[in-house]
Amino acid sequence: MHFLGDNPDARPGEEAVLRGPGGRRTMTTYIMLMNWTEQGAKNVRDSPKRLDAARKQLGDMGGSFKAFYLTMGEFDMVAVVEAPDDAVLARFALMLAANGNLKSRTLKAFPEFAYREIISSLG
Repeated sequence: MHFLGDNPDARPGEEAVLRGPGGRRTMTTYIMLMNWTEQGAKNVRDSPKRLDAARKQLGDMGGSFKAFYLTMGEFDMVAVVEAPDDAVLARFALMLAANGNLKSRTLKAFPEFAYREIISSLG
């Protein structure tokens, strides 16, 4: 597996390409932490329909939901999603926000093999 991609001249901070077994490009994983807005809470009964629409929308963009949770505590919902790249996920998050039903925070998640390569590259 190669974390740093095909460009040996890539500068730190440039987008890395994750490759899995056989050199296949892997999807990037993101953790989305979400809270309903006042509007979203007022229309909470429609939330499952909105989730289905969001799942389809992300699928149409080349991504997918891997897990979704209703949570207690600081966030109302948590989703684990995959997308081809940061730009796709940014567009998806902005489209969700534009509907006015939720606010989100998105974390880019590195899989364990990438974590290990990053840490071992420290020397």
